[in-house]
Amino acid sequence: MDGTRSSDAPLGNDNAAPQESGEAPPLRVNRTRTGIHAKPAPSPEADLDDPSLYFNRELSHLQFNIRVLEQALDPSHPLLNRLMFLLIFSSNLDEFFEIRVAGLKHQIALAREESGADGMPPHQVLAEISRIAHEQVERQYRILNETLIPALEEQRLRFRRRTQWTDSQAAWVSKYFAEEIMPVISPIGLDPSHPFPRLVNKSLNFIVELEGTDAFGREGGMAILPAPRSLPRLIRLPSELSEPGYTEYVFLSSMIHAHAQEVFPGMEVRGCYQFRLTRNADLAVDPEDVSDLASALRGELLARRYGSGVRLEVADNCPDRLAHFLLTQFELEEADLYRVSGPVNLTRLMSVLSDIDRPDLLYRAFTPGLPRQIKSDISLFTQIAQNDILLHHPFQSFSLIEDWLQEAADDPDVLAIKQTLYRTGADSPIVGALVNAARNGKEVTVVIELRARFDEADNLALASRLQEAGAIVIYGVMAYKTHAKMLHVVRRERGALRYYAHLGTGNYHSKTAKLYTDYSLLTANETLCEDVHKVFQQLSGMGKPRQIDTLLHAPFVLHDRLVSMIDREARHAQKGQKAQLIIKCNSLTEPQLIRALYRASRAGVQCDLIIRGMCCLRPGVEGISENIRVRSIIGRFLEHTRVFHFHNGGKPETWCSSADFMERNMFRRVETCFPLLDKKLAQRVRKDLATYMVDNCQSWELQTDGRYRLLEAGDAEPISTQETLLYAYAVKP
Repeated sequence: MDGTRSSDAPLGNDNAAPQESGEAPPLRVNRTRTGIHAKPAPSPEADLDDPSLYFNRELSHLQFNIRVLEQALDPSHPLLNRLMFLLIFSSNLDEFFEIRVAGLKHQIALAREESGADGMPPHQVLAEISRIAHEQVERQYRILNETLIPALEEQRLRFRRRTQWTDSQAAWVSKYFAEEIMPVISPIGLDPSHPFPRLVNKSLNFIVELEGTDAFGREGGMAILPAPRSLPRLIRLPSELSEPGYTEYVFLSSMIHAHAQEVFPGMEVRGCYQFRLTRNADLAVDPEDVSDLASALRGELLARRYGSGVRLEVADNCPDRLAHFLLTQFELEEADLYRVSGPVNLTRLMSVLSDIDRPDLLYRAFTPGLPRQIKSDISLFTQIAQNDILLHHPFQSFSLIEDWLQEAADDPDVLAIKQTLYRTGADSPIVGALVNAARNGKEVTVVIELRARFDEADNLALASRLQEAGAIVIYGVMAYKTHAKMLHVVRRERGALRYYAHLGTGNYHSKTAKLYTDYSLLTANETLCEDVHKVFQQLSGMGKPRQIDTLLHAPFVLHDRLVSMIDREARHAQKGQKAQLIIKCNSLTEPQLIRALYRASRAGVQCDLIIRGMCCLRPGVEGISENIRVRSIIGRFLEHTRVFHFHNGGKPETWCSSADFMERNMFRRVETCFPLLDKKLAQRVRKDLATYMVDNCQSWELQTDGRYRLLEAGDAEPISTQETLLYAYAVKP
């Protein structure tokens, strides 16, 4: 197998062949050591709490981001989508530093280091993160500069650097700078009366070295030049100034570099270097100290922009003395410094994907399908009452849910609507339908999770919009995030009240429904709908946990029932019966669930785990986990479905859930897990899972030593799960 398609160096391999001095490692050979060191396999009698059986959560998270970066070099993706993956890696890494690295630093600062099941102390994890992140950031910029930019230029898409501007382009840039940039730029000279400014999280800035005397007689020294956040980071050159047939862009940073002298008239600019500071962006809201969650969050959102520094990115040509000066200002160490060969704010380049009209360089467009039984001329209430409806997004249309909610808003027989909202957006059709329903006199109750990370401001806005329309808005339970995806409708039919419900694995967000894989169930099943009703009553009222018959919900019974169902498979195996389970979710980190899976494997249960991101379970350990296979699917769509299937002695059970196998989902969130009671729908989902298990195009298999190996078709027929599902469910072109 060609090593360029693998990520097959052991994560703890200290014996990898060294590179010759000065020679950069090959881009596609991801020899990423993560500190997850291979240890001797424990005996079958080994303690399942042994730290050697667990991978570190943060390092596993970082490995997922590296698998995303790998897609930038995969020629099976269209070129602009390869660029998109590279930019997503930047965005993911930003959040990783803002939340995960910031959390580790906070523990160390307070001298309250807590190790997870893997036993690695935070200071050691932080050191490994720094080493790996430095390697991968350097690799990312080499991919951009050596692979993607040349490939884009071959497609007549060009990024002009300052040294490449023609005279006419330079004149246009000069005019643009004078008219668009100069009026909004605010240089900050550094002297005793102008201390180092507080800079906004992830903002683009320049440190400038000056020589001479200014208008007030002050001697030159240093200045900070913040780039206006209102300006685009990439500016398209007029077609008449571009080479014929080319679409050309210049970077805002290049424009500022080229004209820094004009910002400091009469002074000599000796150097101008871009930098960006990443800050701690986690929100700290203490349930015991908050009487008004919305007001507390508004204050925290302002503070988020100025949290403590966690990472400094500087241009690779920035002199050491200036880089160290910045580190001192932000109270950071050498390990927190990242020198980059290109723009320090790559995520802002995402705008180019929507600006370029080149469908030939993007994934082909598709039209989401609908189940064959859906009839456009029949009320959705009638169709749901006849049979449960299961949708698999984005292959099948999310608009059906929006249409049903709008029908409910307009239906005079609908009396009440209740819904949870986690990530939605204030301008969502879902919110519009709820507003319409409230204005039509329906009893509308919405449980909004204000603390959905990085969506807090949007959720505050939509809460205000719903309240103004007359809806009852509840912010859930203070100590537990409401992460469940539920919609409940009460309708009068033939003189009696009937319940309808929607349950999903993903958010009520029209945009992400086109990018994330998720399941949606529309049902009128009496028991299931009654359970949804009880969960809403728990959220809005007070009292002891209610008896819920069909749903599994966190933080009450979900964790224990999952452990019980895994142990049930183990008992079947011990009796010599066929035993199998398939778990598909985003992350697997919760130790008790991992121990249950180890017990199942030891009993002989075939355990197939499809874990997109973090996985702390170590597969393939003799006597412990040799019956466990773990794979991660990375492709066009973000795998987001949570599905749990158990063979159960020939009486299979298939569940969908809003929860991952993580501590926070099991113990600190309100989650739901719902069974597929319709046997045909359950069989359909099992067929989908079977497709994931034979994918040989986008599947990365986790090895015993912690590395991920890309599964390739070789001489076999290539099978891409996402392409297969597109063909199966989307509208045929």
